[in-house]
Amino acid sequence: MDAEDQASRVLREVFGYSQFRGEQREIIGHLIAGGDALVLMPTGGGKSLCYQIPALARQGMGIVVSPLIALMQDQVAALHEAGVRAGALNSAMSWPQVQETERQARAGELDLLYVAPERLLTERCLSLLDRCPLALFAIDEAHCVSQWGHDFRPEYLQLAVLAERYGSVPRIALTATADILTRKEMIERLRLREPKVFVASFDRPNIRYRIAEKDNPRRQLLRFIRAEHPGESGIVYCLSRASVEDTAESLVREGIDALPYHAGLDSATREGNQRRFIRDDGIVMVATIAFGMGIDKPDVRFVAHLDLPKSIEGYYQETGRAGRDGLPADAWMVYGLQDVVQQRRMIDQSEASAEYKRVATGKLDALLGLCETTQCRRVRLLDYFGEQSTPCGNCDNCLDRPQEWDGTVAAQKLLSCIARCRSATGFGFGAQHVIDILRGNRTAKVEQFGHERLSTFGIGADLEAAQWRSVLRQLVMLRLVQVDTERYSVLSLTAASREVLRGERTILLRRAVDGGAVRPASRRPVDRTRVTAAQAARMLSDGSVPAGDDNTHQTLFETLRAWRLQVAREHGVPAYTVFHDSTLEEIARRRPGSTEELRAVNGVGAVKLERYGSEIIEILAQSRLRRFGQPAR
Repeated sequence: MDAEDQASRVLREVFGYSQFRGEQREIIGHLIAGGDALVLMPTGGGKSLCYQIPALARQGMGIVVSPLIALMQDQVAALHEAGVRAGALNSAMSWPQVQETERQARAGELDLLYVAPERLLTERCLSLLDRCPLALFAIDEAHCVSQWGHDFRPEYLQLAVLAERYGSVPRIALTATADILTRKEMIERLRLREPKVFVASFDRPNIRYRIAEKDNPRRQLLRFIRAEHPGESGIVYCLSRASVEDTAESLVREGIDALPYHAGLDSATREGNQRRFIRDDGIVMVATIAFGMGIDKPDVRFVAHLDLPKSIEGYYQETGRAGRDGLPADAWMVYGLQDVVQQRRMIDQSEASAEYKRVATGKLDALLGLCETTQCRRVRLLDYFGEQSTPCGNCDNCLDRPQEWDGTVAAQKLLSCIARCRSATGFGFGAQHVIDILRGNRTAKVEQFGHERLSTFGIGADLEAAQWRSVLRQLVMLRLVQVDTERYSVLSLTAASREVLRGERTILLRRAVDGGAVRPASRRPVDRTRVTAAQAARMLSDGSVPAGDDNTHQTLFETLRAWRLQVAREHGVPAYTVFHDSTLEEIARRRPGSTEELRAVNGVGAVKLERYGSEIIEILAQSRLRRFGQPAR
């Protein structure tokens, strides 16, 4: 059997899929033949199969370098459900468990071994690998090797030892996102041997990108979740630990099942919260960016940002945790001027080199461009990664095209006010004070400095304060206004602002909208009834089903989902490792009448068919009896 036939057989019999997606076939064939590869593939695009299938097809054991213990555990659990001999070595294991896994590896009883990079680099682990036939090395989340990246991990720099010690073993480096600079760095630092580079489309068409201006962000978040994702799993990213805890508490007070996650929590709390998020339905995790890398939960229906990320790479990586199952999901973010100031302050106050600060500033500017664009957000996002596209029809700008307006006069008023404040007192002022002057507000501070006598006092009364904040934020993004991050966010002009003041440059601005508004959602996922473990057991024991018409596809899907939840609880694994929602959807739609027909459903491999086939067919049979008014057996 040639390599291609072998790969197709493994795909069908082990993982239950009839055909490869995108460039999977070529990647797998290249690796089976012994070549090195760099793979850039979006989250949910099927990266895992690109090394799991070659590991099963080649002689020896595949070694997967994975940075997170939780990810290892879930992937190993999913492989066990598919009948694959897999194990892991990590710090969460007891000494007897470590010894047993090492014994299995030496005895050739493992097809895949997941190892954290710091564990892999120990002499004990390397000596173990020296005594084992190796099929390949897969380096997951390989962008962590880049010191320019958003998730640099120094231990990844030492993975070049694999090239020195196991030069004949093929290696594949995988990540969901990397610009040209990061791709080059990954190849050099990991010392890949003339790797073939595979760059899949970065487009995640099932994700709707939505970005709005901040206006009481927690209220906006609550409106968004209640209106569009009640009872569904989601991730909310905040910049600080305090904001994480406050936001989680505010959601809980509003009846939303929310949990916090940040580095300041003790490890038991963090791990417990992460375990609940992965294994239970309808949990909203509020977290810093320390959470989520490698999270393999496919049914995250939304990722929300209450603070501005550092770069488009970070934004793409974080939003990519939504909708891994291919069903509709949302990437929702609110931001304001203070976010811009805070991110620039973090860059300015960093102890990094001038070159690093220059690159970081450029990445932040690119993200601000994505936030402020009036064009299709997906086009702008994909263009950053060098991919051309056309308007998507599934982002906020496509669905509700924002208006542009000639903001030249407004910009001149604001710039002039900043200049006159500084000229009158010899020092600068912050945004709120300048806006108060423009709007003619006689605050105590305005009168203290005599700024009600400035010629710019009241000349901007035609715009609301929120509109002036929008103008100012866009002028900062255009580098016409500078915010002194060292001194209380004082505003000052840049050299480029002179062109605007002299009328030599026209300024087109995005018109401010209600950042709290919930836009129409024409492609929202179906509203699903959530069931508890007790409800699932009761439904399956007494033949009851969720409220609704027995003969509907949705009701059958819920019955299967309840059965899956019960099985997952019994096995102590996340529900999606039993079957993905997409597989249950297909079963509910096709209603196979036999195990042979069930075999044709995507995601039903040989082991799962043997293990669960008869139970699923029985559930479908009971559904047919109820459908035609006969009593369930």
